[in-house]
Amino acid sequence: MITDRRVGVIAGGTSAEREVSLKSGTAIYKSLAGLGYNAVIIDAADDLCESLKTEGIEIAFMALHGGSGENGAVQGLLEVMDIPYTGSGILASALAMDKEMSKKMFLYHDVPVPPFVPIGRKQAGTAGKINTQMITAIVGFPLPWVIKPVAEGSSIGVSIVKSDDGLEDALKEAFSYGRRMIIEKYVAGKEIQVGILGQKTLGGVEVRPSAEFYSYEAKYTPGLTQYILPPEVDDTAYNTLRTLALKAHNALGCKGATRVDLILDESNNPYLLEVNTIPGMTETSLLPKIAKLSGLEFPDLIEEILRLTLKDED
Repeated sequence: MITDRRVGVIAGGTSAEREVSLKSGTAIYKSLAGLGYNAVIIDAADDLCESLKTEGIEIAFMALHGGSGENGAVQGLLEVMDIPYTGSGILASALAMDKEMSKKMFLYHDVPVPPFVPIGRKQAGTAGKINTQMITAIVGFPLPWVIKPVAEGSSIGVSIVKSDDGLEDALKEAFSYGRRMIIEKYVAGKEIQVGILGQKTLGGVEVRPSAEFYSYEAKYTPGLTQYILPPEVDDTAYNTLRTLALKAHNALGCKGATRVDLILDESNNPYLLEVNTIPGMTETSLLPKIAKLSGLEFPDLIEEILRLTLKDED
């Protein structure tokens, strides 16, 4: 499916996930070049608009993680410049990146999520002090809690709080990444991540971190997490997880490739955590692992993502 159009792999940027994005972008670029595409990698931290014009980019392959590259802003720039791009559009990207709004959309579409409460900085206290008693009263469900920024990925700024002792530090950590956060009821169980490509559910992987949860360190430090492909769950539960993943993908209006994160609790009840519209795309990332299990090698996955974008133009 070789196209002679110049492909710009957009990576890097200025978000907290810059380094991971550069690794994704490099892997994608190498695959495209190896397949014979006229491709170049572009760092979004530079003057992106000027770079796109200078390089004569005719189609963009999105490899940005977090920040303006995953919240719809760069997608908006590309639409203004009339450059087609891989993955989800402006609205779906913005919804998926905002954990508060995406959870509300999931509930509207009858996709179960753990109980949660959004908290704004002003609700947490005044004069730079966090009132933990006020937070506890607002939340209304007991510890343990998962505390996370509203708009970060890769588990950045996420804490699990089991007692009041760690609450203030966790709140400060989450607020260091923005003025809104989510407090979510902690659900013990198996974390399953499902890969979606177009309208196909590729399969899933169970992640078993050696740490308490699948943190940034657990994701990107070799040896800290065990990956089970396919997940060690019964067929009924696995089919339910796959169905919910595609339902969540469509609830936000996503396109292309996504990775959907879910929890299966100890009673086999599924809960949707989030949808990643630009999942990690190194050859050892989870979506490529899932794709390989379904029969798609890494270059095939990259080419199929590009094909879906070109198909949308027809």
